[in-house]
Amino acid sequence: MTDTRGHTPPYERFGGEQPAPQQAGQPYHPPQAYPSPQGGGGVPQAGGAVRRPRTGARTTPRTRKARLRVAKADPWSVMKVSFLLSIALGICTVIAAAVLWMVMDAMGVFSTVGGTISEATGSNESNGFDLQSFLSLPRVLIFTSVIAVIDVVLATALATLGAFIYNLSAGFVGGVELTLAEDE
Repeated sequence: MTDTRGHTPPYERFGGEQPAPQQAGQPYHPPQAYPSPQGGGGVPQAGGAVRRPRTGARTTPRTRKARLRVAKADPWSVMKVSFLLSIALGICTVIAAAVLWMVMDAMGVFSTVGGTISEATGSNESNGFDLQSFLSLPRVLIFTSVIAVIDVVLATALATLGAFIYNLSAGFVGGVELTLAEDE
C-alpha cells in the first residue's frame, strides 16, 4: 500500500498543532504557554512592558516558617526514649570510670596515695589502711554499675513524670509554641 498524500510533516503525524506561518521581516516569537496580559501572544504592545521569562535562580533564599504548638507529650514514648537514653548514659558512665581508673593506675596515683595513707594510719602492729585493695577495678566497676542502674530507673521515672506534668500544665496554658523555619 502506498501513501499518495506526499510528505507529511511531523506535527501532523502525531496530532500536534500546526505552527503559525512566519512572516518575512518579523522577528520570531516562540509560542507562550500562557497568554500575555497585553495580548498578542507574547508580542509586546506599544506601551507595555516586556515580559521576561523566569530563570529559576533567586538572589535571596526563601524561608518557610511555621508556628507550631506542642500540646501533648505522650508519656509512653517519653518513657521509652528516656529509658534508652539513660541506658546509653549508664554505659558511658561505666566505660568512663574504667578508663579513668586505668589511667590513674598507670600514673601510679593509687600506689602513691595508698602509701601515704598506710603510713598515716599504720601502727607498729598493723599495716594500716590499704587503698589499692579497697579501690580495685572490680569494686569500682561494681559501684559504678550500681550507680548507673539507679540512674536509669530514676531518669526514666522522672522523665515520665515530667511528661504527665507537662500534659497537665499544657491543658491550662496551651503548651509550648515553636517556630520552625525551613531554608530552601
